Amino acid sequence: MKSLEDILSNLSISETIGDSKVSINEIQFDSRKVKPGGCFVAVKGVQTDGHRYIEQAVTAGAKVIICETLPTEIASSVTFVKVPNSAEALGQVAANFYDHPSDGIKLVGITGTNGKTTTATLLHDLFTKMGYKVGLLSTVENKIGEKVLPSEFTTPDAISLNALLADMKNSGCDYVFMEVSSHAIEQRRIAGVSFVGGIFTNITHDHLDYHKTFKAYINAKKRFFDDLPKAAFALTNVDDRKGMMMVQNTNARVSKYSLHTLTDFKAKVLENSLTGLHLELDGEAFFSRLIGEFNAYNLLAVYACARLLEMDKLETMTILSELKSAEGRFDYIFDKTKNVIAIVDYAHTPDALEKVLSTIENLKRGKEQVITVVGCGGDRDKTKRPLMAGKACEYSSQIILTSDNPRSEDPDTIINEMEEGVPASAKHKVLSITNRLQAIKTACKLAKSGDIILVAGKGHEKYQDIKGVKHPFDDKQVLLETLKSIG
Repeated sequence: MKSLEDILSNLSISETIGDSKVSINEIQFDSRKVKPGGCFVAVKGVQTDGHRYIEQAVTAGAKVIICETLPTEIASSVTFVKVPNSAEALGQVAANFYDHPSDGIKLVGITGTNGKTTTATLLHDLFTKMGYKVGLLSTVENKIGEKVLPSEFTTPDAISLNALLADMKNSGCDYVFMEVSSHAIEQRRIAGVSFVGGIFTNITHDHLDYHKTFKAYINAKKRFFDDLPKAAFALTNVDDRKGMMMVQNTNARVSKYSLHTLTDFKAKVLENSLTGLHLELDGEAFFSRLIGEFNAYNLLAVYACARLLEMDKLETMTILSELKSAEGRFDYIFDKTKNVIAIVDYAHTPDALEKVLSTIENLKRGKEQVITVVGCGGDRDKTKRPLMAGKACEYSSQIILTSDNPRSEDPDTIINEMEEGVPASAKHKVLSITNRLQAIKTACKLAKSGDIILVAGKGHEKYQDIKGVKHPFDDKQVLLETLKSIG
């Protein structure tokens, strides 16, 4: 139980009606989950407005309602708290309810379009091998030490986030590394959370279905750094055009990393092959099993973060060189029988797809074909669909456009919109196969000795979201089984 006065601490309040001395036993922003004695926060969301369900929450037994607009009928048995921004209030209230768990741990947030999951996962694994108990909040999974918890969103809602952070703190976690999505920043899910540092990876075309404009998307990312405290660090990739813009208004101490500019943390790619990356990192020779220039950036960001957290240089390099990438990130199979390399990657933006395909292009030793299987998710940014197809055509010998997670949309409509990005000169090498299983099987059958297959878009996901139902589907498993059956 928490007193209302405690959970309203540091909150901007316009008006309170009712007993301010009341105690509550839980917080909810979904009226369907409200139980007697709880507090309901009415948040104006993307899909619906929580203010429409205040009466339902009161009927369910809520003792406190926090809202931006008071209802016309005020129940005498309920305390109403009016606030300027209920999404912001939810974050602050959740932090107060769980006794500010982020204050007791060293929490680092990673934001950007690409590289968040790999960077967060590598940091978790690095610090774990250094002997610390570490928490991870990522797209692929959440971890408390070695305990794995399912992950539904890149960044959880404010209540779930603070509950997870409280579990991590109570379990003795020293450090927590967390992906911070633009949605979470915009929706104030991280309000009330204290970070000791933030990392910017890069920013490219994505999520315009939600943010509407690229400028709004950039500003959402930038706000994370704007809100960092003076004692925190802000680590930014200055090779990205928006790298310095991200930190121009931050109060945190700024550090920079780069592959192409002399700066605080510098690396240079000496060799990039299927066996890994050979770098000059901070003036030292360094080898990693990760592949591609994009992973050189991820490794550099991880190294820089560790050094900013006062980790030993030699120990950091030694352990970092032993680590593997996150699941579904340039995850490759070599089929010896067929002599084919198959790669699964989460690339679901034009920039990410281009980076993976350009990496494959640089790894080619001769005239081997690159066969790319790619789709686009439904109910997401439609403007990137033709761009994705265009990038696939630019780098691939054969392209198979297929279904990704169509969600509520018709997969054929999505594929048709992708086809608009196929230039006339490339139409001869493009197939459209709606069924993802058949698309991957076709790619495997088309592949000849020495060829490379890329299956992009879903990476680590073990399902396909169709009309609200998540059907079991694993790109890597399908590849393994298909190559084995036709080997």
